[in-house]
Amino acid sequence: MFAIVALMYGDFQWGATIAFWLFIAAALSDWLDGKLARESGQVSTFGRFMDAVIDKVMVVGLMVALVNGGYFEAYRTTAMLMVLCIIGREFLISGLRMVAASKGVVVEADAGGKFKTFLQLNAIGWLLGWKMLVVDFGDVGEAGVTKTVHVVGLVFFVTSVVLTLTSGWTYFRKHGHVVRD
Repeated sequence: MFAIVALMYGDFQWGATIAFWLFIAAALSDWLDGKLARESGQVSTFGRFMDAVIDKVMVVGLMVALVNGGYFEAYRTTAMLMVLCIIGREFLISGLRMVAASKGVVVEADAGGKFKTFLQLNAIGWLLGWKMLVVDFGDVGEAGVTKTVHVVGLVFFVTSVVLTLTSGWTYFRKHGHVVRD
């Protein structure tokens, strides 16, 4: 993630392209690692914990870098407020999980949380892809190609924020009792 952010802020030929492909490699390797661990029965408590932490650090770090790097153009302030909602949700759910763990209750990731991460990673990928097209390739094909890639990234981002908040609400409805005791 650090290399991707450094490339996003770097001002040299092909930096945006390298950042895009490094992100794709990181996202795919994260998915493959989890898949292989589940299929081989090598899922551990530490592995589940670290995977969740690394996912959160990567997503939040890259989203902050996207906002600061101008990837949201005129929607920069709105995007930062949305990123703050994501960060707040992640802290709340992590706190809920810590309290639950202290009481011997395990709060597993549900389908909504996993889909939220999928949407967040897609948003990041499309936005990085947009910058790659703009910076390293100019406008490819018709004039609307780069704009379409950007709009798709923005739609994934907004959708991921909505799902982030609704899945957070679902976690609290289902497991909030552990913090009320």
